[in-house]
Amino acid sequence: MAEPGHSLHPSARRRGRTESRTLRLLRLLLWVGTTFQVTQGAGPELHACKESEYHYEYTACDSLGSRWRVAVPHTPGLCTSLPDPVKGTECSFSCKAGEFLDMKDQSCKPCAEGRYSLGTGIRFDEWDGLPHGFASLSTNLEIEDSTTDSTENCTSSKWVPLGDYISSNTDECTATLMYAVNLKQSGTVNFEYYYPDSSIIFEFFVQNDQCQPNADDSRWMKTTEKGWEFHSVELNRGNNVLYWRTTAFSVWSKVSKPVLTQLMYKWAQPKICGEDLEGAVKLPASGVKTRCPPCNPGFFKTNSSTCEPCPYGSYSNGSDCSHCPAGTEPAVGFEYKWWNTLPTNMETTVLSGINFEYKGMTGWEVAGDHIYTAVGASDNDFMILTLVVPGFRPPQSMMADTENKEVARITFVFETICSVNCELYFMVGMNSRTNSPVETWRGSRGKQSYTYIIEENATMSFTWAFQRTSFHETGRKYTNDIAKIYSINVTNAMDGVASYCRPCALETSDIGSSCTSCPAGYYIDRDSGTCHSCPPNTILKAHQPYGAQACMTCGPGTKSNKIHSLCYNDCTFSVSTPTRTFDYNFLALENTVSLAGGPSFTSKGLKYFHHFTLSLCGNQGKKMSVCTDNVTDLRTPEGESGFSKSITAYVCQAVIIPPEVTGYKAGVSSQPVSLADRLIGVTTDMTLDGITSPAELFHPEPLGIPDVIFFYRSNDVTQSCSSGRSTTIRVRCNLLKRGPGSLSLPSTCSDGTCDGCNFHFLWESEAACPLCLAADYHAIVSSCVAGIQKTTYVWREPKLCLNGISLPEQRVTICKTIDFWLKVGISAGTCTAILLTVLTCYFWKKNQKLEYKYSKLVMNATLKDCDLPAADSCAIMEGEDVEDDLIFTSRQSLFGTIISFTTKRTPDGFDLVPLKTSSGGPDVGM
Repeated sequence: MAEPGHSLHPSARRRGRTESRTLRLLRLLLWVGTTFQVTQGAGPELHACKESEYHYEYTACDSLGSRWRVAVPHTPGLCTSLPDPVKGTECSFSCKAGEFLDMKDQSCKPCAEGRYSLGTGIRFDEWDGLPHGFASLSTNLEIEDSTTDSTENCTSSKWVPLGDYISSNTDECTATLMYAVNLKQSGTVNFEYYYPDSSIIFEFFVQNDQCQPNADDSRWMKTTEKGWEFHSVELNRGNNVLYWRTTAFSVWSKVSKPVLTQLMYKWAQPKICGEDLEGAVKLPASGVKTRCPPCNPGFFKTNSSTCEPCPYGSYSNGSDCSHCPAGTEPAVGFEYKWWNTLPTNMETTVLSGINFEYKGMTGWEVAGDHIYTAVGASDNDFMILTLVVPGFRPPQSMMADTENKEVARITFVFETICSVNCELYFMVGMNSRTNSPVETWRGSRGKQSYTYIIEENATMSFTWAFQRTSFHETGRKYTNDIAKIYSINVTNAMDGVASYCRPCALETSDIGSSCTSCPAGYYIDRDSGTCHSCPPNTILKAHQPYGAQACMTCGPGTKSNKIHSLCYNDCTFSVSTPTRTFDYNFLALENTVSLAGGPSFTSKGLKYFHHFTLSLCGNQGKKMSVCTDNVTDLRTPEGESGFSKSITAYVCQAVIIPPEVTGYKAGVSSQPVSLADRLIGVTTDMTLDGITSPAELFHPEPLGIPDVIFFYRSNDVTQSCSSGRSTTIRVRCNLLKRGPGSLSLPSTCSDGTCDGCNFHFLWESEAACPLCLAADYHAIVSSCVAGIQKTTYVWREPKLCLNGISLPEQRVTICKTIDFWLKVGISAGTCTAILLTVLTCYFWKKNQKLEYKYSKLVMNATLKDCDLPAADSCAIMEGEDVEDDLIFTSRQSLFGTIISFTTKRTPDGFDLVPLKTSSGGPDVGM
C-alpha cells in the first residue's frame, strides 16, 4: 500500500503500540458497506436446535430487491427443527451508526455501553493476521528468461500483518493486497496511509464485476508530505475487488552498454515506424570506421579505441595520461561530458507508468555531447538513468572540520523540452537502499546547472527519471518531449579519475619531497608549496585552499574559529551611534530555543504545525539546533542510521503532527529542513549580503535601542529558492521579558516566511539589552547635615541597560554648614568695623594735634614778619595757658575734619587756617 512499509490504521485502543513504528508505514481503515450471501445448510433430524446453536442470516437479494431471513446452525447436522424462514427487510435497509440490526426481530437497536457500530460498514484495525477476505500476492518486476526463478525470488515479498498495521514490501517485487466485497448498495472505502517515499510506487484501484477498473484519478496515491492522510473512494453496488499495490524500483543490477569501436546504426527501440512504407528512410549501412570521438577527462584511448581510466597519480583531458607535476596531486572524481557510450558505472532502463514493471528497454540514449531520453513504450513511462559511486575520498582538510559535513558534490547540466506536463526527477540513494527524491523539474527548462552536496561517505546512487506525462494511457503522443543531460561531475569520488592536478603541500624526507596535507586553517602557497595560516577572522575555502586569496574575511560582528573553517558570533556585539555606544552580551541566549507556528491543516482537515529550533551564538560556532524525523524505519537494521533522518543547523524546521492526529502518545516529527547553515554577519542594518529583514514585519521598537540582527544562509538550493534559504533573527531589548525571553513570528506570515525562502524571527529578552555604562547613571549630592555630606548614584530613568558596570558606592564627605560660615562672616565684619573705627579715631586725634602745632607755628612766623607793636591791654594773665586762646571758627564732624585736612592747603604749599581774634571776629593770615 505504501512505501517501505505502508501500514493499515490501528484502533484507538491500540495506537500506543505504534509509537516506534517505521517511517514508511501505511495504516488502513476500511469501512465497507456490505452484506454477505449465505445458503442454508441441511442436517439430519436430531434434537430441536436451541437459540445458542444457530444464528440468522439473509439470503441473496432477488431482482425485486427483497430477501429472506433464515436460521443457520453453527455446526451443520448437530440439531434440527430450525425456525422457518421469514421475509427479511428490504435490501436497501440499514441501521445508523451506533446501532445494530437485531436479526431476531429484524429491528435496529442501540449498541451497548462500551461498544460501537459503523452501521453498514466493516472496520479492520487489528492485524495480528490477514483478516478473512484479504489476499496478498507478489510478482517480479523484472522480465527475466526464467519465469520460475522470478516468481521464487518474490515469494516473501508480500504484505505482512504486524499487529497494529500491515506493511508492504521493500524490494523490487510487486506486492498486491486484495479484498473482495459484495455491496447491496453503493458505499465508500476509507483508509489512512503514510507514504513519504516516491521511489516506491503506490496505487489503489477497484475492479467491478467485469474486472474493469473504475475510472478514478485517485488510483495513483500521492506522497504524504505532511503526515498521515486519509483516502476515500466511492464504491458501486455489486461486487468490488479492492487492490493496494506497491512497487519499488532500482537499477543496481543492470549491465552497461558495450563500447562501440565502429560507427553503427540501429533503429531506436521500441521501433514505432515502418521502414517498408512509402517515403520511409532506410537504415544507413553500419561498419564504416570513423575517427573515434574523445574520451572523457581522466580517461585515455587504448589501441582498441576503447577508453580506459588513467592510473592514480596521473591526469588526462581525454587523450593521453600525464603524471602530476611535483608539488601537485590528482583531483579524483568523475567528469562525463562526452557521451559516446554509457559509462561503466551508469545504467539505464524503463519503468512502466501503467503497471510499474521494468521493461527490457533502454531509457536513455547517448548522442555525442549529451545523453537524452528514449521513446519508451508509452508517454507515461519513466525513463531511468542511474550513476553509482562506491564511496568518496575527501581532502584531509575537509575531514578535520567537524562542522563541515560536505564530503563531495555532484553537479550536472540538463535541459528539458516538453509540450505537456513532463517531469524530471533527481533522486539519491545510499548503500543500495531506496532512492529518495531530492528535486523535481516540471515542464520545459532551459539549459541549467544543479549541484547537490553529499554529506555521507557511503556507496551512493544518483538517479534521473523522466516522465513525459502523468496521464495513465497507452500509446505515444509526445515522443518529441525529451530530457537532455550534457555533463555530470562528481568530486572526491573513490576509484575516480583526475582531469587535472591541484597543488599540494610538500613534505621533505630522505627520499625526496612528497605531497602532504596542510593543517586545518592553512592555505598552500603555489610557488613554494608551503603551508601558511590564514589571518585572524578569516575562513579558508575548503575546496580551493591555494594562495592568500583563499582566506575570506568574516562578516560584521563575527570572527573565525580556531581552524578557520567557519565564522561565528561569541555572543558579544558593539555598535556606536551619534549619541552613545551600545555594548551587548548575549551569553544568556546561547542555548537552543524552540518555537511552534500556528496550526495548519491538510486538504483532509488534519492538523499539523511547523516547529522551529534556533541556536543564536556562542559554542565556538557549533550548530546546536537539531530537527529529526522520529518515525523509525523497520527496514533499517538495528544500530544503523537511516538516510537523512535528522539535520543539524543554526536554525531548522520540522513538521509536527500532534498525538490526537497520529494516535501516538507523543507527536510525530518529520520532514526536517535546514534554514541556517552559515552565519553571514551581525549588524543593526536591515540588509546584509542581499538578505533583508523588513522592520515592518514586527511591532516597532519603542525604547530607541536598535535591534541587533543575525543574518544566516542555508546550503539547500531548491527550485523555488534558487539562492538558497535565508534566515534573520532580530534580537530586541525588552526588560519585561525575563530570562531567555520569547520568540515570535511575523504577524502577516504565521509560518515564519512569506515566500517560502526567507524566514524571519523576533527574539525579545532582557538579555538583549545593552550593557550598562557610566553614561547610564548620575550622581545626587545631599545637603550638609551635621558636618556630613552624602553623594548617591542612581540609574537614569527609564533604565535601558542590564548588567555591565555597577553603580558606584555612596560617597560620604565632611562639610561645613552655612551657619558656621555666617558666624565667621559676622565676626570678621565686626572685627573689621572695630579696627576701622579705632584707626579712624587714632588718626583723627593725631591730626588734631598736628593741626594745632602747625597753626601755632604759622602764627609765630606771622608775628615776626610784621613786627606788630605789643598790645597795651592784651596780655596773658597769670594762670592762663596760651593754648587756650586758639579757638576754631567752627566745629566740624569727624568726616568733615578729614576732608578739610586734605583740602586747606594752597597751591604754594601753605594751609589756610581760620583764626579767631580776641574780639571774636575771624581773621585769616597767610
